[in-house]
Amino acid sequence: MSGLRYFVGIAVLAAVIAGCGGAADTKDSGASSAASGGSGSKAKLSLVAYSTPQVVYDEVIPAFAKTSAGQGVSFTQSYGASGDQSRAVAAGQPADVVAFSLAPDVDKLVKTGLVADDWADTPTKGFVSNSVVVLMVRKGNPKHIKTWADLLKPGVEVLTPNPFTSGGAKWNLMGAYGAQLKLGKSPAQATDYVRRLLTEHVKVQDKSGRESVQNFLGGNGDVCISYENEAITAQQKGSDVDYVIPDQTLLIQNPIAVTAKAKPQAKAFVDYALSKPAQELFAKHGYRPVIDGVTPAFPTPKQLFTIDDLGGWTKVNDEFFDPDKGTFAKIESEAGVSTDK
Repeated sequence: MSGLRYFVGIAVLAAVIAGCGGAADTKDSGASSAASGGSGSKAKLSLVAYSTPQVVYDEVIPAFAKTSAGQGVSFTQSYGASGDQSRAVAAGQPADVVAFSLAPDVDKLVKTGLVADDWADTPTKGFVSNSVVVLMVRKGNPKHIKTWADLLKPGVEVLTPNPFTSGGAKWNLMGAYGAQLKLGKSPAQATDYVRRLLTEHVKVQDKSGRESVQNFLGGNGDVCISYENEAITAQQKGSDVDYVIPDQTLLIQNPIAVTAKAKPQAKAFVDYALSKPAQELFAKHGYRPVIDGVTPAFPTPKQLFTIDDLGGWTKVNDEFFDPDKGTFAKIESEAGVSTDK
């Protein structure tokens, strides 16, 4: 049954998450003290990632530095909208490790030779974290949002970012679309739902998922379509929000990969990110782990579907997000929203 999921008693985060605007946030993370008995060599790795997991990598990186493989390794970090980050790497931004919102942003780098074409041939299929699409609401859910249909109620204002800059926005819209199919609607009816949502209820489309959440936390809108982990992070930071996991929702799968010319330590870092200690840090911040045996457990929605259930990203991007012919691109264009990538 749909309902509010409360996460009570989780300690407020010590790290403050920087907002992500048009330009990626970049910082330099120095090497931690060498672990006793370690034999790692000194190296500086460049991590280029989408905006939301910064709070996790702020803990994963120091933890990696305490291992023998991470001894002496330091990082530069860049965070921003997933699509923007992928394009920045393609344009020459240094990167040893890329961690994006969705697989196509990595595949774009395969086409340029910057990432090997077998990057997803791993036990986790190239993914480092999972989440689900949720509906973030005000504390106490004053608008009584329980289902996707409730977003179309008169007077309900919704926030979701621009799908042509934000990977999170693509997850959101495909979650909304796929939910309608799960409810027995036809593709035409599902498309009409998204049209009404975007043109009648979404007033602002920020550049990244993080910007959209910050806009919501700043007091704008009644509902923010977002990642489950973003809602949990907001609660951990003391924000007065709740969230609803719809019965019909989309599994979000976030990829990680080393670049073709990455330093050797980059592979060790990715391996560590997939280890139980690192996955527990992801889970701590609301991400669903990609390996077994990690706590805490997360609720399973009644009708959880994947992007593959909708035809896979190649089909989805061509049918819905192609700037010239995509169904959602046309809706956005008619609404005056930029479809420039």
